[in-house]
Amino acid sequence: MVKKTLTINGTKTILVVDPEAKLSDVLRKQLGLTGTKVGCGIGECGSCAVILNGKVVKSCITKMKRIEEDSKIITIEGVGSKDNLHPLQVTWMVHGGAQCGFCTPGFIVSAKALLEQNNNPTREDVRDWFQKNRNLCRCTGYKPLVDAVMDAAKLVRGEVEVKDIWKQLPEGASLIGSSFIRPSALAKVTGTWDFGADLGLKLPSNTLHAKLVQAEVSHANIISIDTSEAEKVPGVYAVLTYKDVKGTNRINGLAFPTNKGDGLDRPILCDEKVFQYGDAIAIVLAENEKAAHKGVDKVKVELEVLPAYMSAPEAMAEDAIEIHPGTPNVYFENQVRKGEETAAIMENAPYVVEDDFYVQRQPHLPIEPDVGFSYVNEEGKLIIHSKSIAIHFHALMIAEGVGMKAEDVFIVQNNTGGTFGYKFSPTMEGLLGVATLATGRPVYLEFNMRQQITYTGKRAPFWTTMKLAADQDGKILALESDWSCDHGPYSEFGDLVTQRGMQFGAAGYDIANIRGNGRTVCTNHGWGSAFRGYGAPQIMFPSEVLIDELAEKVGMDPLEFRYKNVYREGATTPSGCEPDVYCLEELIDKVRPAYELAKKTAAEKNENTQDKKYGVGVSVNIYGCGLDGPDTSEAWAELTPNGVTIGNSWEDHGQGADIGTLTFAHEALKPLNLKPEQIDLVLNDMTKTPNSGPAGGSRSNVVTGNATVVACRNLLKAMQKEDGTYRTYDEMVAEGSELKYMGKWTAPCTDTPPDGGQGNPFASYMYGVLVAEVEVDLNTGKTQVKKMTLSADVGVIINKLVVDGQLYGGLVQGVGLALTEDFEDLKKHTTLTGCGIPRIKDAPDHIDLIYVETPRPNSLYGASGAGEMPLAAPHAAIINAIYNACGVRVTHLPARPEKILAGLNK
Repeated sequence: MVKKTLTINGTKTILVVDPEAKLSDVLRKQLGLTGTKVGCGIGECGSCAVILNGKVVKSCITKMKRIEEDSKIITIEGVGSKDNLHPLQVTWMVHGGAQCGFCTPGFIVSAKALLEQNNNPTREDVRDWFQKNRNLCRCTGYKPLVDAVMDAAKLVRGEVEVKDIWKQLPEGASLIGSSFIRPSALAKVTGTWDFGADLGLKLPSNTLHAKLVQAEVSHANIISIDTSEAEKVPGVYAVLTYKDVKGTNRINGLAFPTNKGDGLDRPILCDEKVFQYGDAIAIVLAENEKAAHKGVDKVKVELEVLPAYMSAPEAMAEDAIEIHPGTPNVYFENQVRKGEETAAIMENAPYVVEDDFYVQRQPHLPIEPDVGFSYVNEEGKLIIHSKSIAIHFHALMIAEGVGMKAEDVFIVQNNTGGTFGYKFSPTMEGLLGVATLATGRPVYLEFNMRQQITYTGKRAPFWTTMKLAADQDGKILALESDWSCDHGPYSEFGDLVTQRGMQFGAAGYDIANIRGNGRTVCTNHGWGSAFRGYGAPQIMFPSEVLIDELAEKVGMDPLEFRYKNVYREGATTPSGCEPDVYCLEELIDKVRPAYELAKKTAAEKNENTQDKKYGVGVSVNIYGCGLDGPDTSEAWAELTPNGVTIGNSWEDHGQGADIGTLTFAHEALKPLNLKPEQIDLVLNDMTKTPNSGPAGGSRSNVVTGNATVVACRNLLKAMQKEDGTYRTYDEMVAEGSELKYMGKWTAPCTDTPPDGGQGNPFASYMYGVLVAEVEVDLNTGKTQVKKMTLSADVGVIINKLVVDGQLYGGLVQGVGLALTEDFEDLKKHTTLTGCGIPRIKDAPDHIDLIYVETPRPNSLYGASGAGEMPLAAPHAAIINAIYNACGVRVTHLPARPEKILAGLNK
């Protein structure tokens, strides 16, 4: 141990530390300065950034022995407080820079160091700074963060005042469509928003630390598990295997009735087999983290390694063994049948195109790794805190597996640092439940980034062949498609994502005749989980690229070909129903000037350059809002002495459930003339909040928004007097009236059966038309997306900051999907960098958003969702732009430089 005297946030502090300790651990665990977050743990994400003697450093890789005596350290807590905000903290809130908020402290600390060196930076200076200091964000698309720094610099220079930037709404104004700052923003920008790992430092002293023994092969029979040496490690309390699980040891995958399996294929702890790399085989529980790690190293697992089927084609081969004995590897099939048979149409059509496509296993890459804890409360109920975005689903999915009745399992969502959908599936909830029920003690489990990447679910890849036909005038006549969904070894929601293949293939176009076949395939690669866009990016990539191929064959401009064929009055979706609104013509009209300018600009640049070529591509982007069919949500509203409290389970990945709930409630409660601060929110705690369903499928803004409005209206109805005025809280109490009222809303929809796929699955849709502009380096094959312009219709905008942020973030994740991101190589794709996460210089700084607000008939305030549409097909626009630039058409993603070069060499 060594003694250090350091000045931390202006206060001289004497510390006794382990010289090998990381600065991040000393700040967080010894000093309680939890504003500094730890994401990657290896210095590549910047969430742990602090200022050490005037320089930005990564505290997660800075050892205490390297820090000189009397050094000065500034953390987010020393940048500003809620009562004395730094200009950066103000502008971060104003520009919606804190979405999930996990990376926010690191960015603000980093930006503070920049402005101390240069208080008049250019946008490129800011981007260079964040690139150099390796600050990563997965939510915002980076543009709002640059905007925030530029405005903060103006404040620092004294050119503007806070009131010029932070414009307050007039009293009594509606929040709908405003840029009202989300309730959680202040805590996020000051570092006081406690995420799971921050809460983990505040648990009782008898909490056990859990670490996992995980498989390092992808497919094997388990011969034996020897825990004896691990149990002897000082500090180890217990080592659990499947034999210690009190229940069925299976996650309930909620399989469709036509699924050839039972949906009970995922063990909580592997018993007979290992099905994928990273599978949990044992849990080591110890009094401290170090002992748990040592215990993991002592567990001996004997395996019989089996052939690993790492792709759908491999698992579908005739000689492939069944991964789950008794269930075929192809365990779910569906078909879409709309209109007439297509074979004869294809044979006689003057224009036909066909191609095959692959959309890869995209990793989610949240900056906060998975984390959670569990305990049994005083009533004997199992309480699990996690990053779950489907708290009621997950309680049902794990209850039998851990050995509890469903009504005795309660899940609470921690403040969450992004999920982008992977937490639609339970990851560690079952493990935590097993550990607490086996020991009777609170248990804390935190993944490192490698575990996050290798163990949790991924976007399920699709292998697709698709064929389109058009008549002499360029009118699309027919579509044929065949898609195989590689869902990894576990079936949960695999049939649902395969169903998206029939709902969104060539969505947006008036196609009378469609035939398609889809199937879900069990493999030994990373299991499939929900990811923003859920199925649409896998099937709209083929259709949007093939639309370009057909336009070229017909001899039409790609945008004008789309304009000719998009939905118009009377057209129906691939599911055979009318869309909720017809807006695509207008969206194309809105984006056409940007498209024409982009083509002109690219042509001028191409005349003056030899080594680089510029191109323009377009795509239609569509997604539905809901979980298919009569999707339902619940909320409650309670009158209080100070105003109204709203309760729902609108889980928040960072997309803005708090401001969504507040805005719907504030508007519904307008007759009471409440200020926003008089509306309290109780969110995402099954011990308190009703079943609002999961935050997935872009459903919450419509379904839970409506349920929240219904609850408020029910409260108002109870408060209303005969003369039309409203009773006060005191009057309600005096009359003995109920103060709390439920609200429930169900979508007026029908399912799409797997045999034919015709129905009316979604309460609402969201639409966009994207123009992507790219630069291709002919010497290296590297593609840079230079600009994106999206005309979008997401209905009535509930909060402008939130919608802007969702569109920016989704588009930049589309850049990663198109060019760099993958989880294929289990040795290479195990870090954020290895997986290809876009850094700030990989994302365009020029992203223009054009809005059309067509009120949605099924939303009580006309809103649709927003989060998933921008990732439905931006990768297609980028690939189309690459072809426009240099003549290379990449159909198997990602379009890495070597693929472009190979195409150029052909």
